[in-house]
Amino acid sequence: MIRMNGKMSTLTSLALVSALALSACANGDGQEEPTDEPTAGAEASAEGAAADAAEDGGEDEEQVEPSDRPTHEAGGPSPRLAVTYDGGVSVIDGATLEVLGDFSAQGFVRVNPAGDGRHVFLAEGDSFRLLDAGTWGEPHGDHNHYYTTDPLLTDIAVDGDTPAHVVAHHGIGVLFFDGTGEYHWFDIADLDAESEIETESAATEGVHHGVAVVMEDGTRFETLEDRSGARVLDAEGEELARAENCPGVHGEAAGPDPIIAVGCEDGALIWDGSEFQKIDGGAEYARSGNLFPAEGSPIFLADYRTDQDVPMTEVALINAETLELTTADIGAAYNFRSLARGPEGEALVLAEDGQLHVIDAETGERIDQVQIMDEWTEPEEWQQPRPAIRVIGDIAYITEPEAQTIHMVDLTSLEIIHSAELDFVPNEIAAADGRPAHGAQEGEHDHGDHDHGDHDHGDEDHDHDHDHDHDDEDEHDH
Repeated sequence: MIRMNGKMSTLTSLALVSALALSACANGDGQEEPTDEPTAGAEASAEGAAADAAEDGGEDEEQVEPSDRPTHEAGGPSPRLAVTYDGGVSVIDGATLEVLGDFSAQGFVRVNPAGDGRHVFLAEGDSFRLLDAGTWGEPHGDHNHYYTTDPLLTDIAVDGDTPAHVVAHHGIGVLFFDGTGEYHWFDIADLDAESEIETESAATEGVHHGVAVVMEDGTRFETLEDRSGARVLDAEGEELARAENCPGVHGEAAGPDPIIAVGCEDGALIWDGSEFQKIDGGAEYARSGNLFPAEGSPIFLADYRTDQDVPMTEVALINAETLELTTADIGAAYNFRSLARGPEGEALVLAEDGQLHVIDAETGERIDQVQIMDEWTEPEEWQQPRPAIRVIGDIAYITEPEAQTIHMVDLTSLEIIHSAELDFVPNEIAAADGRPAHGAQEGEHDHGDHDHGDHDHGDEDHDHDHDHDHDDEDEHDH
């Protein structure tokens, strides 16, 4: 299905290592436990999954029972990628870049991580449909055990009018429907390929392209109907705070607790756990519609547009502690799928000059850049494929639709360490890192405390003002 090339011998953090003393726990002999470094699957599990996928023809024509899938123990986390294309979605091994599963889907399909390191939601038609990427970790004392199985596109779905944003926050997932302004939330730990998703729901003040976050204590953050800002409600639905000074509110990301940030057409809006704080964008029109956090950092990377008719070439660095917004000039155009954060919190921008630019998030200074592909131009319609970037650990996965290729970039050395040709044109990409979610405990699989934005809850892919008709696209992007 693919032709592979590249410096496989240089795979660093995603090296195909053999299982490391998998029996140490059972034997109690003090041998080294399985590494917690991301390996994208031990060879045995990767080969087994690939063989199973090949045996099935990589297709979903034949119904597979979730419980019939074989389980393989891995020597470490086994990242996988869900990549959409016209008419379907493929699950790709994060180390070999082999296609492990291929599934048909109806219409234009969007994809967002569920927040548990394993599952992905497809926004398909009038529902969020659950895709099991087949990789996960389970806490075991002072370490984790890791497993893989065959990917599976399930029939489990949450239905609603115009599925849009997916947010995961402290073990609670939220699905937002633009067509009604309603959102449904659920315990991420309960996601399972064999069980329907039990949700609670609430409605915002009206229909709009919005987002909501539900917190551990039941407090809810939601955008306003006229997109002028956001409000916070307690668990009983009583309003605690409201801000109406964030026109065109869009995007959402969580910083160090209890910070939640959204973008505005004139800066950004910060919820600090007790009140809203507005950050000025530095111009009458200074739109930041997609925010990307880094673990432990109060600084968000965001897109930055001061002219609706001119391509973006600057990014914003929004500091939720100092309430300051600074900008960094990339020197080349980029778009809403171009942004990510690196392992040290660095800002990553995949620009139309074909380069991956690395920016110091604290100073805004350019650190380095690496040529990934030839120059390219953003397509006219936002649904059309364009290069996209996702990061797992210190590996960046970058799609190149024109060449039907996906690249792995080692962010520590800034080298392309592996590339693979696909037999389809890649569009959207989401990552399942195969790790237990932060805060997970043995026997209590709490899949929460994931930052979102960098983990792609989907906000970055739901901003479609681009360089064309901002008002129309931003309202009709789903």
